[in-house]
Parts: sequence; C-alpha cells; structure tokens
Amino acid sequence: MHKQAKPSGAGQGGFRQAQAWLHTWSGLWFSWLLFAVFLTGTLAVFEDPITHWMTPEHHAEEVAAARAVGPAPSGPTGSMHQRLAWGLAYMQQQHPGASMWELWPADAQGAGELRVYWLDAQGEYAEAQLDPRTGEALPQASHPPLRQTLGGHHFVNFHYELHAGQIGLWIVGIAALAMLVALVSGVITHRRIFKDFFTFRPGKGQRSWLDAHNAVAVLTLPFQLMIAYTGIALSGLTFMPAGIAAYFGAGQDGTRAFQAALNEPGKPVRSGQAMDVPDLEPLVLRGQALMGQPVRAVVIDHPGDAAARIGVYGWNDSDSVRQRLSPTSGMAMFSAATGSLQQVRLPGAVDGGTPSLVQSVLGGLHMVTFGGLALKWVYFVCGLAGSAMMATGAILFVVKRRAKHLGEFGSATAAVYRLIEGLNVAAIAGLSLACVGFLWGNRLVPLGLAHRGDWELGVFFGIWALALLHAWLRPSPAAWREQLAALALLCIFLPLLNFQTTGGHLPAYILEGDWESAAVELFVLAAGIAAVCVWFRLRRAPQPKPRRTATVPEDGVSSNAMPSRVRPEGGA
Repeated sequence: MHKQAKPSGAGQGGFRQAQAWLHTWSGLWFSWLLFAVFLTGTLAVFEDPITHWMTPEHHAEEVAAARAVGPAPSGPTGSMHQRLAWGLAYMQQQHPGASMWELWPADAQGAGELRVYWLDAQGEYAEAQLDPRTGEALPQASHPPLRQTLGGHHFVNFHYELHAGQIGLWIVGIAALAMLVALVSGVITHRRIFKDFFTFRPGKGQRSWLDAHNAVAVLTLPFQLMIAYTGIALSGLTFMPAGIAAYFGAGQDGTRAFQAALNEPGKPVRSGQAMDVPDLEPLVLRGQALMGQPVRAVVIDHPGDAAARIGVYGWNDSDSVRQRLSPTSGMAMFSAATGSLQQVRLPGAVDGGTPSLVQSVLGGLHMVTFGGLALKWVYFVCGLAGSAMMATGAILFVVKRRAKHLGEFGSATAAVYRLIEGLNVAAIAGLSLACVGFLWGNRLVPLGLAHRGDWELGVFFGIWALALLHAWLRPSPAAWREQLAALALLCIFLPLLNFQTTGGHLPAYILEGDWESAAVELFVLAAGIAAVCVWFRLRRAPQPKPRRTATVPEDGVSSNAMPSRVRPEGGA
C-alpha cells in the first residue's frame, strides 16, 4: 500500500501546481454563484421573448388599441406637422408646469401611435396616448394590466445584481474577478487543454467529467474572458468611485451630479423668463438632416422658459444597429430661444468623449446589442456552454474526492464534502428548477393579486430554497435524481399548464407566426427532455466504490499511481 501523499497547496510544488490549487479553490467557492449568474445571463439574452410569453394578454390589448385608433389617416391631418402641433398643444394645456416634455410623434415611417411623456411632480415619467386624427387623449384603461410581471427582466436583474441592489452588484463583481482568476489559472494548469478539447472518453468517471470540463472551457474561452471583463468594466465606476468623488463630490449627491453630467451634458438651468415653445417642425427637419435618421422623439427641457432647449432624437434602423457596437441613436440639440444648433451626435457616437464611447462599446459587447438574432443565438449557446463548464467543474471536484479522500479540512473533511455535494445539487439542478418554476408562477399566481410580480419572484426564490433544503436532507445521488425528475416534469408539463390557463398552445403559436412564444416553449421542452436523459443515466449508473489508492494532488492525477514519464493534467 502506497504512502498517502501530502495534499498540495498554494505554496507547495512548482508554479503550475500553485496555479492548479488556485484554479480549484477559486473556481469551487464561486462556481455556484457564477453558475447562477451565467445561466440567468444566458436566459436574459432573450429577455424580450420571455416577457412576450409571460404577458399573453398583450395580443388582445394590441388589437383593442388598433381598433380604438384605427388606421393612420392620410393627408394633412396625419402629417408630421400636425402630429407635433397636437402633441405640443396637449402638453401646453394639460402639463404647463412640467420640467420636461417628450413627444413621440410617429414611428420610423411617419405613421403609427402619437404618444407624449412628461415628468410629474415627483420627478417620475408619466405618459398619455393621443389620437393622431384629432389630437385628443385616448381613454386610459380603468384597471391595472391583466398580468403584472417582471417578465424576462427578472433574469437580467438577477444576472447583474441578484435582486439585491448595490450589495448584489458588488457580490457579482467580486465573483466576476474570481472567474477571471479561475480562467487564467485554468489555462496554465491544463497544459494539454487544446489537445484534450478533441478528446472525450465517456463512461470513464472522473476522466469523462474532466474531458467535458475541458471541452466546453476551450470552446467558449474567448467568450467567457470577454463576458467577465466587460461585465466588470461596465460597473467599474461603482467599484472604483474615487474619481467621481474627487470631481463631483462623495455620496449620493456626487453620484447624481456625475450621472447628470454623463447623461445630460450641458442641460440648462431655468432662467425664470417666460417664453413660448417655438414651432417644432423646422427644428425637427433640421435635426433629421443633420443626424441622418427620422425623428423618434422630441425632448423639451424647461418648456415655457427662455433657457429651454429642444433635442431631436432619431430612430435606429435595425440593419444599422446590427452593424454597430454602440447602439446609440442620432441626436441634434437646439436652443429654443434662438434656434441655434448646440450639439450634434451621429448614430453610434456617444456624449462624453472616448471614455464614454469605450464604455458604450463594452456594453454592446456584453449585452449583444448588435449582430441581430444570429449573434444572440451565438451568445445563448456560448452562455449555456459556459454554464456547463462551471457545473462540470463543481461536479468534478466531488467526483474526484468521493472515492479518494484528500483530507483538506482534517476531521471536518467528510462534512465539508457533503456540504459541497448538497450545494452542487441546489446550485445546478435547484436553480434550473427555480427558473422554470418562475414560469409556472407566472401562470398560477392570481391575476388580481397586489404586487403580483413580487409573488412571482417569491415563487422563484421559494423553489430554490426548497431545493437547497432537499439537497441537504437527502443523500446526494437521490437528491440529483429527484430534482432532475422534478425539473423534467415542470418543463414537459409547462405547455399544458399554459393551455389550461391562457388557451395558448405551441401549434397555434407556430400557425400565427408567434415565434417568440413558440421558441420559449420549445426550449423548455428541450430542457425537460435533457433532464429526462440525465435522470435515466443517473438511475442506471453504478454507485462508486471507495478505493484505497493514494490521493490525487490538485493537478488532477494521483502522484503515487502516476508513472514519472507522464505529465500531470489539470483538474478541479
């Protein structure tokens, strides 16, 4: 019997062994959080389709609104001049004291809805829809929306701040730094990582998990490095606020002053001298010519004051947006008193110079605001692969130690391993359960319930908490099988629940061309089938038998069983 090797650590062995230790432990302790952030970020790529599926009543509302407004009229009454005049007249009559007016006169083709917005007494946005034939305000619905929901934005919010505000943002930022450390140390540790990318040996236990971990890691390594770096860079000013504090002052007042300077550069101060808002059409025509885009919105700061300014903002063409990393639209700013041009921003440019442009480009890379649907699918697939990399890494840690006790924590090692196994189940299978449970909550939570979106969120966190409790109470193999079985059932029966509660179903979505709703249900069904396949695999897998061999060092191969001519390979 071989003598048990001393566990390797950060200060033991050579540089590569130290990197293996760093990769294992930085990856492990953050793998559960990173899996959750990566999976919800992957789902957030299709935020709009998820929201579309979670708000089925919007079809009826759109039809009702179209019938109320009727077809866009032709002739003078439907012209841009008349729409602007009606919007301006409404604001002058109904909201003369507002600090900001915003008119959306038409769509990119010069037709469609006529909407107006303003800042109310609390400084919050308010809106009204006007009839483009008469300029009269259309009646508001006398009841709240039929289905109040966070929709797909839930996954966006959880992805970057865990629904915990500033504290959550810091936690995710620290996890992203740990991800960069794990990625770099993993490349150093896995000496044959690119060769192993083309090698997969199924049914080999630890070896198979390592092969899978290597394959998905190499496949998406550039993507993961980019996502981690851009995610940190987007919140860099939050993580390093010293520059803002030095220039704008510390605390909330300094932050607000910085945001105002960044988002509203050159915003005037009210002079106190009254002056009517001039005719908007000449300024809109000039603005369209300068920025090369049709008008989307006309924003008037301090209307009725001599210091007012008028901003003309353009519609982004979908084809041009797909070709630009920065998603900003064009803008032309004019003085209301003199009509002189104060600022022009071309499409794709940003206010604030090169630093703001860099941040906008990094934001476009992270949030895939360019490239269209094809690139969204690339991000989605790479996000799923990145999630699989984190999941396989966490599972590999347990698989390697299940039969080869390493004793990292002394007498508490067995308890720590059991804790890690439970966290693996809850973080991987449990979070997946919570995500599909969130969709179930959207259909089961009563429609008229106050704060209904919060109840849906409660379903998500409630299911996740129950999954964690279940993972600790049940033996690990049983917990995996039972949670995967529950995941399969929730996924496969979600379309039936949708049909029972809303009458919508997959064949109808396809026939109607509603590919957003159809894609959501098809993906959920695919996830359910995958869960069934994994469940069958686990159910038939033999239980591992403890071995009395030597321990495995942090580089992934037993130091006593390994011939001297074989180089160590990386592992969790």
